[in-house]
Amino acid sequence: MSVHFSKILLLFLIIAGWHTKTAATELPPSVKLVIKGHEIPANAYALYVREVGKTEPALSINPEIPLNPASAIKVIPTLAALELLGPAFRWKTEVYTLGNINNGVLNGDILFKGYGDPHFVTEEFRKLLGEMKRRGVSKIKGDLLIDDTWFEAPYEDPGAFDNEPHRAYNVPPNAFLVNFKAASFHFYPAGNGRNVVVYSDPELPNLKIDNRLRLRKRYCSGFQRGVAMTIPDSRAADHIIFEGKFPTGCDHYIMSRTVLTHETFAFGVFKSLWEQAGGTISGEVKTASAPELAKPFLVWHSKPLSDIIKLANKFSNNVMTRQLLLALGAELTGQPGTVEKGIGIVDEYLTGLGLETDTLTIVNGAGLSRDTRISVKLLADILEYAWSITYMPEFISSLSIIGMDGTAKNRLKFSKVSGYAHVKTGTIDHVSALTGYVNAKSGRKYIVSGILNQQQAHQGPGKELMNALISWAHDQ
Repeated sequence: MSVHFSKILLLFLIIAGWHTKTAATELPPSVKLVIKGHEIPANAYALYVREVGKTEPALSINPEIPLNPASAIKVIPTLAALELLGPAFRWKTEVYTLGNINNGVLNGDILFKGYGDPHFVTEEFRKLLGEMKRRGVSKIKGDLLIDDTWFEAPYEDPGAFDNEPHRAYNVPPNAFLVNFKAASFHFYPAGNGRNVVVYSDPELPNLKIDNRLRLRKRYCSGFQRGVAMTIPDSRAADHIIFEGKFPTGCDHYIMSRTVLTHETFAFGVFKSLWEQAGGTISGEVKTASAPELAKPFLVWHSKPLSDIIKLANKFSNNVMTRQLLLALGAELTGQPGTVEKGIGIVDEYLTGLGLETDTLTIVNGAGLSRDTRISVKLLADILEYAWSITYMPEFISSLSIIGMDGTAKNRLKFSKVSGYAHVKTGTIDHVSALTGYVNAKSGRKYIVSGILNQQQAHQGPGKELMNALISWAHDQ
């Protein structure tokens, strides 16, 4: 019997419920205390704890009820990508020079073809442009062309989820995604005691910043430190207004927001970095298709997938996870990558493991949806399988260490559990969830999954419930 078949057989027995005793349906006292204290209805939560490799759960409350897991759903596309594409998979970005190069001058356009790199941040772009210069291009007498056809991502309203279209977590995917299409705005008190200095990172020469901020004497506190942001044209997003009173007690404040369109943002970053490197470009930005038979002038490769899923899971990066889902579709079924193709690949992957996916609804892979659903038992079964695979260390290291890093950095920070669990958290308004692995005091390892869907779950009750669940598992 092969090792892989043995793992699948064990998983099948767990899923099938090959029990030797009745599942634990009695709430632990510490967990019950949280539920009673917040008057949580019996159908609003689901909890599941099972020792790794065992068939019988230690705790099973509402195990099959589909609930919204928020970002905890990210464990599914990241695991699928790790197994199906491999930990060493790298995304490429192709550069085409559409003209002759003489004495460092490109007499024509420069074209970038993106293949969905989820982490093509400013520093990576800077390195790519440095390589362009080393290969003999300094001046571009033409336009910047962008080919983003590797993904088919039609326009979507980025504010549809929560009416916050310019929050970085709402950025839609794109095959040529630059720096998550997000800028960090830095605010400093001006030396004259009246004004406020605003600096954008990355610098965006095609973004108009209308700074109407003024200083006032007070401690460094308040929502967004008194900074109000408006964007008159939300579709173009090329003009931003800052208003309000900035506290003199703040030496420095950072606000991250998404601005411009995918194409104009990429052009702004390109132009800024290119000019910093001593280059020039005479044209503007346009969309175009890469020449089919031409050889790229340069091919740039991303970080390996094992590094990408660590960023996506530990820090719950929505756009990176959405890029992963589309990449699965494009890489395994052919161009263009679509959400539907990616979901189909994930469903086929899970059913191929013998998992029942009736309780699963994936909308975009990131959990940024009111319609995403999964049961805690299915989450646990998926993590059971993940424990058995060759790339298990890479997957587990992508999860936050409770009390130490990522989204779980401040959970149970100074408790006995700190450092003894790897988890993926999930939080949106009225939703709180957590799934992962806990190292118990006994030396046993437990899979833990919990979801709470209730008004104000995100405001404290959910965190308290998940902390109690993790602590109880650690005590086993």
